[in-house]
Amino acid sequence: MRYVIIGNSAAGIGAVEGIRQVDNQVEVTVISSEPYHTYSRPAISYLLMGRTTEEKMKYRDDDFYDKMRCKILCGKTVTEVRPAAKQVVLDEGSVISYDKLLVATGSEPFVPSFDGLDMVSQKFTFMSLDDARKLGAALRKDKQVLIVGAGLIGLKCAEGILDKVRSVTVLDLAPRILSSILVEDGAQLVQCHLESKGIDFRLSTGVKYFDSNRAMLVNGEMVGFDLLVLATGVRPNTALLASIVDIDKGIVINKKSETSAKDIYAAGDCTQTLDISSGENRIMPLLPGAYMQGECAGVNMADGNMSFDKAIPMNAIGFFGKHIITAGNYSGEVYTENVKDRYKRLFYSDNKLNGYILIGNVEKAGIYTSLIRERTPLDSIDFSLICEKPGLMAFTKEERNQKLGSVSL
Repeated sequence: MRYVIIGNSAAGIGAVEGIRQVDNQVEVTVISSEPYHTYSRPAISYLLMGRTTEEKMKYRDDDFYDKMRCKILCGKTVTEVRPAAKQVVLDEGSVISYDKLLVATGSEPFVPSFDGLDMVSQKFTFMSLDDARKLGAALRKDKQVLIVGAGLIGLKCAEGILDKVRSVTVLDLAPRILSSILVEDGAQLVQCHLESKGIDFRLSTGVKYFDSNRAMLVNGEMVGFDLLVLATGVRPNTALLASIVDIDKGIVINKKSETSAKDIYAAGDCTQTLDISSGENRIMPLLPGAYMQGECAGVNMADGNMSFDKAIPMNAIGFFGKHIITAGNYSGEVYTENVKDRYKRLFYSDNKLNGYILIGNVEKAGIYTSLIRERTPLDSIDFSLICEKPGLMAFTKEERNQKLGSVSL
């Protein structure tokens, strides 16, 4: 048997480890378009801050591929999948055969077609190690930076470069920062924190056009800059399987990470899957979920049996020491807490917890995550206690024992 994995990030690594849980002998080849050892993409902002190094960013030890007895092809891009022949074609023309294939191609930056963008000489995206290297080489204390996009990527970039440049301005069409994961008062809390560190914001407006090193905004304002970072969103990288498998917004997979094509699996940011907190199929570009999808794919590729059927959207992030964790969806009734260093929103309906937002004190987030993933009936626990003081004592003795591995409390 020959297994081929396209992608060398969390989902691909999860697949390698999943395969090896079941089969230690099968031939495994990992193909990566990047020329690097596997690394943690979320760490690229900390690389620019100087809080980590490229060596420390590695997602697995140097001997990972040897220990897993897999062949790694770095700096090679798959340009075509031939499902009938069970082959993949590389950019230099070589062909690799497979018996089972995993596509874990992640996502790619989405950059709108702004007028005048081609006249901006120093523009960057911020998703990869190469992106961080290029941007890092351009940073100077006299540089003004404009970041278009106040989502997770744009704000982590702003945090990473703030101390290395003259100024950072963040622009977004939305009326609030982190609009995909925070509600209005939570977003305002985080924005105030970022502004106190020196980041400037222009919200509820967009770029009308670029004129060299100036951005002319829809509201009539002009913002000058030396460096431009485009953090306007990402799109699942699905092109390899176009017309081969079912694709909606992402590659459609089931709970076993199988696509609609025989012996072709997919995992990670290129896919969409069932969000059990809402019952909707959606894209959930999250590192832990990508790994678990990849591991699930690997086990099943090797004729094991694993399901990943508890996916929920979840984000864990921090800015200058202020931590944020969000999960699930924000529908239903709301429990609110907003005091110094403790911001909390819990969303619940139909006897279930649907989602939450925590800012500041995130220590007990795992309790809420478990309630969402397990779809725990709220009348089976002391929900009022869980709202105020999350802890295992709100569960029945039987449930506490189960969660603690049958250790009696």
